[in-house]
Amino acid sequence: MAEALGRRGHSIHVVTYHFGDTTPTPHMTLHRISGPLAYAYAEPGPTLIKLALLDPLLTRKLRLVLRAQHIEIIHAHHYEGLLCGLLARGRRGPPLVFDAHTLLESELPSYSAMAGGLLKCIGRALDRNLPAWADHVIAVSEELRQHLERHGRIPSSRLSVVSNGVEAGHFRRDTTHSGRDVVGFAGNLAPYQRIDLLLRAFALVLRAEPTARLRLLSDGDFSRLRALAQELGVLSSIEVAPVGYAALPDQLRAVTVLVNPRVECSGIPQKLLNYMASGRPVVSFAGSAKMLEHEKSGLIVRDGDVPALAAGIIRLMRDPDLAARLGERARALVTDQFSWDEVAAGVERVYQHVLRARERQLANVPGETE
Repeated sequence: MAEALGRRGHSIHVVTYHFGDTTPTPHMTLHRISGPLAYAYAEPGPTLIKLALLDPLLTRKLRLVLRAQHIEIIHAHHYEGLLCGLLARGRRGPPLVFDAHTLLESELPSYSAMAGGLLKCIGRALDRNLPAWADHVIAVSEELRQHLERHGRIPSSRLSVVSNGVEAGHFRRDTTHSGRDVVGFAGNLAPYQRIDLLLRAFALVLRAEPTARLRLLSDGDFSRLRALAQELGVLSSIEVAPVGYAALPDQLRAVTVLVNPRVECSGIPQKLLNYMASGRPVVSFAGSAKMLEHEKSGLIVRDGDVPALAAGIIRLMRDPDLAARLGERARALVTDQFSWDEVAAGVERVYQHVLRARERQLANVPGETE
């Protein structure tokens, strides 16, 4: 998004943590905090070090950038960005746009089985109170927008829907898949991804297709899932392969069926956009199948229905014509509607709306000031 906005002529400054991709960024200026070099935990979810050290450092870095640069808008991603942005700008800083990717009420409980109820309550309270402090909120899906309007006390005039995007050109490769028996998943292995359901479905797939393999394209920690895989008798048929973004398109094209096992998702899983851009067929639970249309651009099954998920995988493994048709339709859809240039144009319209509202406030002109 930052690169696409930069290509449209905006001056973009990205303030972020001390670790990450070192690829040159010609369309934006990168500002990293001076964090502990030994800490490079990139998995999603809160940690004590993030909350007590990294986020205060991020707030400080943003404050320094605001002082040194002519910043007209703060675009805050996720709740960490929202909190840091609100603290850094103070009362007289530039307007803040909050990019809401998910709801904490549904995500936080996945990080702790023992404290799930408490985390759900905390997440619900944060969802209902924090976003309203932003000058404008971008929701990545209509479902998320409606929730924030109903429960977050945000008027519709301060809410917009702008989806995530995908670098469709990066995923457009001519690589053909190698075989008909590779089931693929790409992404982190956080609990909310529901890899446990994927493993149970894969056990059923193996009964029908004994040569099938499950390839997890992830640098996440598989150790917590190893016992379940062993219990299901599928461990020897699983490959866990870390893969960088540059190699991801070829890796996605090298599988037969891609699976999105996430059940609950108020936003849009980036992995699903990447899957679709790769042109490979996708099977997904309904709760996170935001852009898919059943039987037209993918196969959608009822949330948590493991036998149905397995049946969808087996169907696509055994019907290469259907698999190819669904994959090509999915790629055409994201190429036409979910490019980052399209996303940047939507974000640009939000910026213009917010800046006009700020001008009216400063001029004390009667009328809507959101």
